[in-house]
Amino acid sequence: MGKSINSLSQSELVYAIKSNDPNVLKFFYTENYTKIESLILKNSGSIEYAKDIYQDAFITVWTHIKNDKFVPKNDTALQGYLYKIAKNKWMDVLRSKSFKNLKSLNYETLVYIKDEKDENIDLKNNKLKIAMLAFKNLGQPCKKLLSTFYFDKKSIKDIASELKIEETTARNKKYRCMEKLRALVLASK
Repeated sequence: MGKSINSLSQSELVYAIKSNDPNVLKFFYTENYTKIESLILKNSGSIEYAKDIYQDAFITVWTHIKNDKFVPKNDTALQGYLYKIAKNKWMDVLRSKSFKNLKSLNYETLVYIKDEKDENIDLKNNKLKIAMLAFKNLGQPCKKLLSTFYFDKKSIKDIASELKIEETTARNKKYRCMEKLRALVLASK
C-alpha cells in the first residue's frame, strides 16, 4: 500500500487485517493496547489481566473480520469494536466466581492486611472498630446489599433479581453504598 498506516480508512484497515498484513496488524495491535490496559487497571485489574484480555479481544476482532462479521460504520468503528469486546470480556472476568473469590476482600480489609507488619495490634483493632462502626451506621438497604455481595458472595445479577431491579441499577447502588461507607470511615478518623 502506498499510504501510511495512520492514514488508512476503516475499510482499508479492515482489508489489510483480513489480508494478514503484518505491518498493519502490528500497528493496530500496539496502537490500541494502552486504552484497554487503562480500562482494566482502573477496574480492579492488573497488567497481566490487561495483556490476556487484550490478546483475547484482538483475536476475536481479527476472527470477526476474517469471517465478515464486522463492517466499519465510521472512522473509529474498528477501534471502538475492539474496546467494546475487551470491555465485555473484562466484565465477564469481574463477574466470574473465581475473580470474586480472589477480590472478595474489600479495599479497607486489604489495607489492614498490608499494614499488619508495620502497625501494632491496638491500632489495627482501632481501624477495624472504625470500619465496623461505620458499617453499623450505614442505612439498612446499603448494609443488606453490601453484606449480600461481600459476605454471602452473591453476584450483582442475583442481587438485582432479588431486589427486582436492573443489574445496572444494582451495580450503581453497590457503588454508592461503598462510597457512603468510605465517607463514614474517613469521617470517623
